[in-house]
Amino acid sequence: LNKTTMMILLHRIYLLVTLLLLGSVRAFLPPNNRVSTSASRVLLFQLEATKKFFDRRSVLRDGTAAAAIAAVPQIASANDKSRTDGYPVQHTEREWAYLLSGPQYNILRQGGTERPNSSILEGEEREGTYRCAGCNTPLFKSSAKFHSGTGWPSFANPLEGVETEGVNPLIAGLTGAEIRCSSCGGHLGDVFLDGKLFVGTPAFASGKRYCVDGYALIFKPADGGDDVFGDTPKPKADMPTFLAPPKINARTT
Repeated sequence: LNKTTMMILLHRIYLLVTLLLLGSVRAFLPPNNRVSTSASRVLLFQLEATKKFFDRRSVLRDGTAAAAIAAVPQIASANDKSRTDGYPVQHTEREWAYLLSGPQYNILRQGGTERPNSSILEGEEREGTYRCAGCNTPLFKSSAKFHSGTGWPSFANPLEGVETEGVNPLIAGLTGAEIRCSSCGGHLGDVFLDGKLFVGTPAFASGKRYCVDGYALIFKPADGGDDVFGDTPKPKADMPTFLAPPKINARTT
């Protein structure tokens, strides 16, 4: 590893150690302490933003700042392994583009990522199953879902339909490992080994955080309700009354 790569890895180690120390301090603070919770979210966002900005494979493979700068953030988690060969569900790229929406195609087939807090599934709390938007394979149970504060749907454990990239444990601990649908090869997100930071959540028991792009998912409620597609636009929040423009009454004659 050269100097540039070492700087990136040391930065991530610093953030992880800080989070671990903060997690220890939070054990002695009242539940939902605002200061500790806000600090955790800021540090987690820094970790997530660092990973999403740098193409970790370009940096670790080429070891140059130019490789990091040239990396496209929307294709940050792409892996060299084919998304078609060896998977039971296959379509041509033309067929995938027809079957999927633009955001779904960008993530599932091109390894892209969505903006934090952009998927309607990040706030979904009902019981049910999260499935692949490309082939309907079950991926996660709602019981494994928790709010990580990163802005992406997070899970503690996957179902058998999730495939995890095989990488060096040290690298996986620092930069995460890509996760895919084991049926169609679609990119889902990344798994991180920082689950112990989320005390009181299912991730604390598993030690892992599956950070998933909501656009790549479909939520099937257990009560038989309508499926919720992760790329469904969020409803716009109502404007507070004190910010609403004054009503103008039409002049009567």
